[in-house]
Amino acid sequence: MSCIVAAWEWGQWQSGSVSDFPVRIRPEIAALPPYRQGKQAGSGGFKLSSNENPFGPLPTVAEAVAAASDFNRYPPAGSPVLQARIAQEYDVPVEAVHVAAGSVSILYQLASAATTAGDELMFAWRSFEAYPGLAAVAGSTPVMVPLTADGRHDLPAMAAAVTDRTRLIIVCTPNNPTGPIVTSAEFDEFLRAVPSDILVVLDEAYAEFVTDPDAVRGEDVLAAGHDNVVVLRTFSKAYGLAGLRVGYALGHPRVLDAARTAGIPLSVTAAAEAGALASLDEGDALRERVAVVAERRDRLASGLREVGWDVPQAQGNFVWLPAGDRSLEVAAAFEAAGLIVRPFDGDGVRISVGEEESVEKVVQIAESVVSVPPKEADERTLA
Repeated sequence: MSCIVAAWEWGQWQSGSVSDFPVRIRPEIAALPPYRQGKQAGSGGFKLSSNENPFGPLPTVAEAVAAASDFNRYPPAGSPVLQARIAQEYDVPVEAVHVAAGSVSILYQLASAATTAGDELMFAWRSFEAYPGLAAVAGSTPVMVPLTADGRHDLPAMAAAVTDRTRLIIVCTPNNPTGPIVTSAEFDEFLRAVPSDILVVLDEAYAEFVTDPDAVRGEDVLAAGHDNVVVLRTFSKAYGLAGLRVGYALGHPRVLDAARTAGIPLSVTAAAEAGALASLDEGDALRERVAVVAERRDRLASGLREVGWDVPQAQGNFVWLPAGDRSLEVAAAFEAAGLIVRPFDGDGVRISVGEEESVEKVVQIAESVVSVPPKEADERTLA
């Protein structure tokens, strides 16, 4: 197997052909499947498919969102109050912060700003499922570098894959969906190997859940003067504001200006900004909730290993079952038990850390399918 996949395997993911459309559509867009959200859980079940925070909004946050009811007015461009507050939190200039409708929207902005036809956009694989689409929309070529056997970024291989066409590299830590982090030492060495005029995005959507002291921290990288690095964070995960869609980037002001130019104006609602500001005011309470989720994650990962699953280092708010070709069958067994998980056909199953009541049930079902034939597993699950 080649160490690097320099083009998206369109046939594997094909959702349609150009002839299916009533108008002229770019072939690479026609072949790319639309994003499919994780299924909803039925009554009495648990939705563990979207890496959502199991805790509802804090009362003060809910009140702040409800108070932002001036819906007949456009929100302030750029969310300036939130932008200033984040700048204060990280002790950086206001211009070094960019707020948008979720960190994934900033990824699309940066991909559009930094790459075009003939350029290469590099990322590890498997990683966040939106990454291949970034290249397709921008018209650039995706370069996918396989993870190591234990689900980690192979940064030396990524550095070796850089060419004179490389314009953007994404490093996801903790990696979604497998869970391991990139260490500070690994990332420093990587940056030394990569030309300083290549944009490197450190996607830290799950940074707040990380408990490994060796993990890279984006704010430290920026403080060290790496102007080619942009750090992404979000309020969707640890802060529990997934439904409001607000995230932010930290980086060199001119690089962020390019993202701002490529973005959709006024995309962050006043309610989202109010919720994010109120969440920052509730830092201690939210950190307590994050600690509960992290402890629950470690307990879940440990339980899964005890029943025979080789779970990689889990540092986000999810765990990974490397089920390979059995991924869809394993996911079906969970669904039959009222547990909605996220399968990635041929690779594995991601399970979000949910309510406390779900932990024992997840381990139970995981044990039932760890090494038995699918049909027998289904019968055991339904018994």
